[in-house]
Amino acid sequence: MRKTLSIILLLTLFTAASAQVPTRDMEKEKPIWSQLEATAPDALEDFKAATAAMDADNHEEAARLFDAVRKKAPDFTPAIRRLGMSLVQAGKTKSGFEFLEQAVAKERSPENLFSLGWMLAYPGTDKQGTIEQKRRAFALIKEVYRLPQTRDDADYIVMLAQLALEIDNLPEFRQATESLVAKHPDLMSAHYYNAILAASDEKWSIAEAEIKKAESLGLSPQATQQFLDSGVQTKVRLWRYMYYAAYLVGAWILGLVLLFLIGKLMSRKTLRSIELSDPSTTASPSDTSLRKWYRILINLAGFYYYISIPAVIFLVLAVAGSITYGFFMMGRIPIKLVAILCIGALITIFKMVRSLFIKVDSEDPGRSLSEEEAPGLWDLTRRVAKSVGTRPVDEIRITPGTDLAVYEKGSYRERSQDKARRILILGVGVLNDFEQNGFRAVLAHEYGHFSHRDTAGGDVALRVNADMMKFAQAMYLSGQAVWWNIAFLFLRVYHFIFRRISHGATRLQEVLADRVAASKYGAEAFEKGLTHVVRKSVEFNFVAMREINESSSSQRALQNLYELRVVGNPDLDEEIENSLNCDTTEDDTHPSPRDRFRFTGRIVVATEQPVSGVVWDLFRDRDALTREMTSQIESQLQTT
Repeated sequence: MRKTLSIILLLTLFTAASAQVPTRDMEKEKPIWSQLEATAPDALEDFKAATAAMDADNHEEAARLFDAVRKKAPDFTPAIRRLGMSLVQAGKTKSGFEFLEQAVAKERSPENLFSLGWMLAYPGTDKQGTIEQKRRAFALIKEVYRLPQTRDDADYIVMLAQLALEIDNLPEFRQATESLVAKHPDLMSAHYYNAILAASDEKWSIAEAEIKKAESLGLSPQATQQFLDSGVQTKVRLWRYMYYAAYLVGAWILGLVLLFLIGKLMSRKTLRSIELSDPSTTASPSDTSLRKWYRILINLAGFYYYISIPAVIFLVLAVAGSITYGFFMMGRIPIKLVAILCIGALITIFKMVRSLFIKVDSEDPGRSLSEEEAPGLWDLTRRVAKSVGTRPVDEIRITPGTDLAVYEKGSYRERSQDKARRILILGVGVLNDFEQNGFRAVLAHEYGHFSHRDTAGGDVALRVNADMMKFAQAMYLSGQAVWWNIAFLFLRVYHFIFRRISHGATRLQEVLADRVAASKYGAEAFEKGLTHVVRKSVEFNFVAMREINESSSSQRALQNLYELRVVGNPDLDEEIENSLNCDTTEDDTHPSPRDRFRFTGRIVVATEQPVSGVVWDLFRDRDALTREMTSQIESQLQTT
């Protein structure tokens, strides 16, 4: 909505200046003298004296002398015109306008038309005509402007622009200003009016630049400051900050895109390195370099999450503010909707910031397995560690499920110096029929993570993932986990990017750990061991859920879940087959078993001889342990 010039109309800086006679152009005076000398030569000196008195603001004397000239040369319109102007400025407006009208009636010259318009609009110092007089004055100046000999005269264009501004005729003001800027770019008034035009068009930066240009060409600093204080400078600063904010947000979004593209590039480079590197080398120079760059990239992506939080907070506030402002500009503000929007924005920001400071206590899974309960298992873990060439685990924790993994527990310094406590997680659900030969290979894979120091770092990745999960949970519980919430959208996008980057790194870690296992115990042993883990994970989940449902429906106690067997289930066999032969995707933390077997299948040498027996042989009381794990699951079901 363009409200022409309500603010800028107060700045009638040129009104007073326009009411003053410009510096007399003697080159234009000489033809007038010649015209008078040809008709009434004895009146020439009176005309010159009258003009000098007029320029000195001695209007009474000027009127007397011009009147004497008029009587000697009744048709000499310059004398009639100047007589009328002198009388008006002397306060004798009625008689003065009569002479001005008489001059125009005798000759519609640019000077006569301009003078009548001038006096109608500005009848004296610090005096202004009525709006009707200014409209007529505008029409007279417009007539002058149309004449070929005056179209480039700055005085006429300035007067036209000033009057168009004062009668609120924006199209004519625009046309006159553009003409003035084009034809007289070095004129102070051109930039002054262009500043007003830019402000009326809400081009605040241009308005600021133009008024400062006008000041450099002679506009007073007071007038410049008055213009800027009318609201222009505030708008300029607002838009400037908005541009800065937009640039920062744009740079932030570009950073997200770059992270995604670099992650994708690293993923492809990893796959190429895995395919081309020598499988007999547990970690080639290319693999080592990739691991280093992945560590840098993950740390960078982690820190970028925290850098992103101020940007997201700004966007949340900006969206809420923009929607509210949009309703305000429409003239109708739905109070309830705006309240929900603003409250939602505040809740989102609060939850986002709060998620950074909530500390979640982590618990070790399962329970610790003493050496007295499984002396053979403990001995086997030490022998595998020695074979791999790394330090053995300090603790074995058994769980009711099918977990099989390792991690380190300790401070960052302890982990970086390889002094942290090493822990093996062993799910009882994978132990049935697990041959020791395959188990050793799988265990060697886990030790490979230790020897490659995969478990020593990852603090940034773990912290970022934890903070994202806390924020996501808080958003869900507060009802803000909706697609149109900017913060929730960011969370989904960033989690996707971070997942792609971190999962690419873990896939490389898994392949390198696979090489350790296959080089020590053979590709066949590793394939059998990993296949067993995959199969038992599917089977145990199936039989456990079936038994839990049956016991719940019949109101009986659970049978020993680890003694249940699967007999002839085609659907289960198909699920196992799919788990073993699925394609690897960029969302996978591990390559598919099929790809892992393909990579390790190229390793033909094993340094360790195969052994016989199953893993349960390494425990002293299998029955007691499986009953304990079943009871633990049953207790968990009763508390949920």
